[in-house]
Amino acid sequence: MAILAVSTHISRADGGTRLVELHRQRVIVRRAVKGMTMAVNLPLRAFLGVALHVPPPQAANAGTVAVVLEHRDPGLSLPLYAAADGIDIIAEWHSWSQVLGLPLLVVEPDGALREAFPQFGPLRVAGPVARRRRRGALGRRRPRFLMRRKPGEHGDMPVHRGEREIIART
Repeated sequence: MAILAVSTHISRADGGTRLVELHRQRVIVRRAVKGMTMAVNLPLRAFLGVALHVPPPQAANAGTVAVVLEHRDPGLSLPLYAAADGIDIIAEWHSWSQVLGLPLLVVEPDGALREAFPQFGPLRVAGPVARRRRRGALGRRRPRFLMRRKPGEHGDMPVHRGEREIIART
């Protein structure tokens, strides 16, 4: 079952359209070139990632933002979402990346792609997080505020000679 099935515009195909089926594990691109129909079946791992395109504003597309499934061959890159404003674009970008299991990419002004966040394979890498203080072995025995107190000094005990004891002995 396809996640997405769309017809997109491409200048090199007959009729100027191609049919794209996006599945969880593969992408199938169907188009006709010079009368010959073809279907290109690509695994998802052949794609670089999900890129966020913010082209410079022009008269025709003032402020258009697009989410594109990027491939090394620009003819195989697939537009997934486009919006005139950037209200929901970040949510779409993150959700497509999560559904397809591909990294988040950003297109630089010169056209180069870079990862939006540092990653190690599918795992996103971040700086170390401060260690959360947990209850240790003594934490269950004594209240926490007593753990912070300093122990008292055990010096010489005063001895009173010749005085009557207060403690009754029977």
